[in-house]
Amino acid sequence: MTYEETLAWLYHLEVSRGWDLKLESVREALSRLGSPQDAFAALHVAGTNGKGSTAAFAQSVLTRGGLRVGLFTSPHLSDFRERIRVGDEQMSGDAVVDLVGEIRGRLAGSGVELTFFEFTTAMAFLHFARRRIDVGVIEVGLGGRLDATNVVVPKAAVVTTIGFDHERYLGSTLAAIAGEKAGIFKPMVPAVVGRVAGDALDVLLGVAAERGCPLRLLGRDFHAETQAEGFDYRGRRTIRGIRPRLLGGFQVDNAAVALAALEDGGWLDGIPDDVVRSGVGGVVWPGRLEILRERPRLVVDGAHNPAGVAALVGELPAIARGRRVHLVFGALADKRWAEMAERLAGSVADVVVVPVQERRSVAPARVAEVFRALRPTRVEASATAAVDALLGDPALATDVVLVAGSLFLVGEVRTHLLGTNQ
Repeated sequence: MTYEETLAWLYHLEVSRGWDLKLESVREALSRLGSPQDAFAALHVAGTNGKGSTAAFAQSVLTRGGLRVGLFTSPHLSDFRERIRVGDEQMSGDAVVDLVGEIRGRLAGSGVELTFFEFTTAMAFLHFARRRIDVGVIEVGLGGRLDATNVVVPKAAVVTTIGFDHERYLGSTLAAIAGEKAGIFKPMVPAVVGRVAGDALDVLLGVAAERGCPLRLLGRDFHAETQAEGFDYRGRRTIRGIRPRLLGGFQVDNAAVALAALEDGGWLDGIPDDVVRSGVGGVVWPGRLEILRERPRLVVDGAHNPAGVAALVGELPAIARGRRVHLVFGALADKRWAEMAERLAGSVADVVVVPVQERRSVAPARVAEVFRALRPTRVEASATAAVDALLGDPALATDVVLVAGSLFLVGEVRTHLLGTNQ
């Protein structure tokens, strides 16, 4: 098959099999593939928001520290190959085709049927094992306890944040969601937790205690002390003057959590302070408070749940600097899109509601009803048409255009403006 045909086959798994949260199938598949997940040390990263950036910080520091590092994240923005990387190199199209063909062949007749994410996880682990990586930084896809990535036994586990998302699968309370995230905690393996409080924190602490996991909590056991520019990390070791390139105060938390996890995994000991600073400062994580152009200033952010939108709203004043903000919004039907809309409305001048190019997109007319009660609102047939119209309006040259509500939406806009390789 060609690369395009291979992707079509993979994406069909998402339609035909959806999410099937259990570990039996992926364990059996990996066993038949030689248990590649056991060939490297792992850092396992879960959380409602921030897990992708945290994983990227960890991978960057480790890579600049001289280790061969694999990074597995999801979803992608523009190209499937973004999901599986070694160092700064994305998996090649030829490697995708070869691995899909090989795994299909080796599982043929076995009775093992994998979902899209299970198959992708198996691909990542087999690719990493064959590239002889030292460390795999593995981002959880959904939840934790029954996520396909939860076959790894890591040297450290992370839960970045707890918020409402994927309630259909994870539960309708923060405590229930925390219980699913804590499912990645393994006996005696250190656990690192970001800014989590209340019942959710109680659950994480309880699971860690039951499993004998030494747990460190941001703000209690390690700290990110914000300075005029950047922050100082204070954990078992103090590293001063760290300056993330990524916008948003929450990225300081993500970087600190990553460094604490690297400490607990024993990886940070041999990496000098200047290399740590370079690693954190060198991370580019597209689609998260990313400024794509000026005049007007175009900002894209993948916030797709209430907690992510709250963080975005908190950062908007510093990004807009008093300028009017014009929102392009689209969301998936299984998200809390009405709550997101209500939170965003108070920070923008007007709204353009668009469909998301994904089968789960909520109908723009439904979203527009919520926004119209709060701000001037119109519906456009596509995100690309809406963005082109706003960018081409000379009256908006000094304003801000914000695209938010879904990572799929951000990916569509980025690909339209930048192509697939940016």
